[in-house]
Amino acid sequence: MTGPFAFGRWRGSAAEFHGRSVDDPVSAAVWEFEVAAPALVIGSAQSDTTVDRHAAAAAGVEVVRRRSGGGAVLLEPGDVVWFDVVVPADNLRAAGVADDIAASMIWLGRRVVAALAKLGIGSEVHDGPMVTTAWSQTVCFDGRGPGEIVTDAGKLVGISQRRTRVAARFQCAVHTAWRPERLVTLLAPPAPTLTDLRPVATLDPQVAAALPGLLPTFLH
Repeated sequence: MTGPFAFGRWRGSAAEFHGRSVDDPVSAAVWEFEVAAPALVIGSAQSDTTVDRHAAAAAGVEVVRRRSGGGAVLLEPGDVVWFDVVVPADNLRAAGVADDIAASMIWLGRRVVAALAKLGIGSEVHDGPMVTTAWSQTVCFDGRGPGEIVTDAGKLVGISQRRTRVAARFQCAVHTAWRPERLVTLLAPPAPTLTDLRPVATLDPQVAAALPGLLPTFLH
């Protein structure tokens, strides 16, 4: 096992943060990032044709591709708290989840739930198989994957994962405001209507802001 998880906070473009590399040797860390401008982040396997590039340009929304899977997430300043959890391979091996993508997501999800409970928020980990909808490959928060956090109001914390030889980098997002009407206007036809999409749970901004900094306490 490595030492305690460090915490750091940055602000800038979504492209900058997605392009950030994990050092070798790796340090266990939680990285919080505040986007300075709106960005539509699409998953590694999503087609470029998912996005209406003209609509995005007209709205001043940067389009960024992440290296982890899942559907599109609209990151707008003040509406989303985004944090990455960098877990060294030694930690994953010690936890018995080094070779299991789903189990490692659940391992992290349980710790996020514990941190949320400390903040007075009841939630649970989705520990079953992937739950898909007609639009979950297009819109990340419309589906539920192993380890993601849900409440009675809907999906609360989305998690995707990318791995290197030395670590797993879990990319997490929680909304303080859910504005699907803005997201769907950036998608190319055929795009979902508002009634097509599942409800999404949100956190009070002060609670959401406290979550990333508290999380290292639970990462053991």
